[in-house]
Amino acid sequence: VQLQASGGGLVQAGGSLRLSCAGSGFDLGYYNMGWFRQAPGKEREWVSCISSSSGERTYYTDHVKGRFTISRNNAENMVCLQMTSLKREDTAVYFCTADKEPCVSTILSGHMDYWGRGTLVTVSS
Repeated sequence: VQLQASGGGLVQAGGSLRLSCAGSGFDLGYYNMGWFRQAPGKEREWVSCISSSSGERTYYTDHVKGRFTISRNNAENMVCLQMTSLKREDTAVYFCTADKEPCVSTILSGHMDYWGRGTLVTVSS
C-alpha cells in the first residue's frame, strides 16, 4: 500500500495550488481519505477528509473552510486537494492519508492507517 502526494511548491499569497494523491497497491475507493499538514515547529494538523466510495461527505478544518476543496476520482485511484486564496499560514508539509474508519473518527483521533510522503507547500507574502 502506497500513497504518493504531489503538487506542492512555492506560491504567492492569494494564489492557488492543487495537490494530488495517487494510491497504489490498494483500491482507494474503499477508504476515507484525508489530508494533514505540519508547519515548521508546529504540531501536525488535520486539514480535510472525504468519505469513501462516492465521497458524498467532506470535512474541513475551520482554517481552510471556503478556500480548500477535497475531491476524489476512484477510477484513477486518486484524491485531490484544491487550495485557493492561500495564506502564509498555509505553509506546511501536506500529507495524504487513508483509513477505513469514518472521517468523524479519524478527525478526532488524528490516526490514519496509511500515510504518504508529504509534499511541501510554501506560501510567500
